[in-house]
Amino acid sequence: MPAELVIFDCDGVLIDSERLAIGLDVAMLADIGWPLSREEVIQRFIGRSFQHMLDQVEAQLGHPVDPAWSARWDQRYQELLAAELEVVDGVEAAVDAIQAAGHATCVASSSSHENLRRNLSNVDLHARFDGRIFSGYDVANGKPAPDLFLHAAKTLGFTPEQCVVVEDSRFGVAAARAAGMHCFAYAGGGMIPVADLEGPGTTVFQTMAELPELIRGR
Repeated sequence: MPAELVIFDCDGVLIDSERLAIGLDVAMLADIGWPLSREEVIQRFIGRSFQHMLDQVEAQLGHPVDPAWSARWDQRYQELLAAELEVVDGVEAAVDAIQAAGHATCVASSSSHENLRRNLSNVDLHARFDGRIFSGYDVANGKPAPDLFLHAAKTLGFTPEQCVVVEDSRFGVAAARAAGMHCFAYAGGGMIPVADLEGPGTTVFQTMAELPELIRGR
């Protein structure tokens, strides 16, 4: 079935934010006694919500995380975003081409609505998806569960068979598969091993310039 709704993840797909979050996670987790490598942070947390990371930290440490630590993490992350956030290379032209071809589009991300609104606005992408932005906090189960993608599709009036997903994390790809939606997995960020993205119902691609034609060919 041709793709009628294209569901975009945000971090790592629309905005180049994950490289900032990974470095911050490595530094701040070490500060509270859980040293992890960049690769371990990617495997555990990329594509999941901040609350999921907090839950995992508390399970590892055996006690609640000091709210002051979470506040420091958020402050430092917002400072990094304000100073360094950029769009993923080529994504503006890709989104414009996909929309011009008549595909409906939306965003479905593990991030909060507040962060999505702020970050997409800061790089002039919010208007392209205004009114069609969904957060992992809208559903009971975040990625890799299919709930968020199914919620977005149902809200906008599409069946899973009419939808495709653009993702960049193994948890996001797993969520798309669980939702019964073909996934276009972006590997151009260079952080997620291609082997973590490959699999049934998935097309791995390297540049956003490829995406409109890939979707047209569905």
